[in-house]
Amino acid sequence: MKHLKAWSGYLGLVAVVLLLSGCFGEQNLTALDPKGPQAQWIFDNMMLSLYIMAFVTLVVFAIFFYILAKFRREDGDNEYPKQVHGSTVLEITWTVIPILLLLVLFVPTIIGTFDFAESQAPDDVEDAVYIDVTGHQYWWQFDYEEGFTAGQEVYIPTGERVYFNLNAQDVIHSFWVPALGGKIDTVPGIDNTLWLEADEPGTYMGKCAELCGPSHALMDFKLIALEREDYDQWVEDMVAKADVEQPEDASVQAGYDVFQESCISCHAVSGPGSASGPTLTNFGDRKTIAGYLENTDEQLEAWIRNPDEFKQGNNMQPFPDMPDEEMDALIAYLRSLEVREEGDPE
Repeated sequence: MKHLKAWSGYLGLVAVVLLLSGCFGEQNLTALDPKGPQAQWIFDNMMLSLYIMAFVTLVVFAIFFYILAKFRREDGDNEYPKQVHGSTVLEITWTVIPILLLLVLFVPTIIGTFDFAESQAPDDVEDAVYIDVTGHQYWWQFDYEEGFTAGQEVYIPTGERVYFNLNAQDVIHSFWVPALGGKIDTVPGIDNTLWLEADEPGTYMGKCAELCGPSHALMDFKLIALEREDYDQWVEDMVAKADVEQPEDASVQAGYDVFQESCISCHAVSGPGSASGPTLTNFGDRKTIAGYLENTDEQLEAWIRNPDEFKQGNNMQPFPDMPDEEMDALIAYLRSLEVREEGDPE
């Protein structure tokens, strides 16, 4: 009975783990549902290694049970069995077979490793996209060749390789979009490179995969893949925002004034970004605040008043005593920072 209870506990734990392993599938946060060629390669090689290990396990257990059955001790067996000190055939067999199995894993691994190491598009590829990525505690900065910066959300075109140059400002982070490919560290003072490709439009969840401080688990971002035509339009709109000095709508002018007084030293709203805080050029388009909070007025106010409540150890200055009128005006201004038009593809 005691053993039965122990086994029932183990089975219950396994059931919970299996259920939790599928929790993030709908958010494109799983490497088990690849959405790009690099992720597909990783998945295929993972399954290949699983098949090989399953095959080896079955063979070993088959031999094990065969030996148990054939050479079990029976009644009347009182003599020592024949002593065998070695078999050249067996020694060669269980040496050669593992080598062959390792080669099956080795060859595609090496080919894929060199392919993933490519940091430049081939000469015959036009309009290749290059993006500089900087990891901060605890947010991401994405600088585009066209001269503007995006924060917490990175946009790419579908169906083509996008090349990332990665580094960090403070400590080591790790850039990872599970549904599109493998992870790579961002290291202060060192540039690493990575390419990713999305097969279809969609929003893909990204994570920091290197422990980088108390809010490491909340250092999320989104990668938004668009058809090439939509992506080009988004880039054009982001570039156009660089020329906008003040809001055209007088109703958000008060919020603009609050922003200039309290926020502009850390947050850019057009053009190249600041290293102090995420760029807010397209903040009104974003689904989340700080990479993971739902982008509602209530959450935004709570974040501005006490950001450390949501991301421990972050460097944003709190504004607990900002008057309600100024807060409402500031939120209205931040909501006006939109690039994508109503009805644009997600």
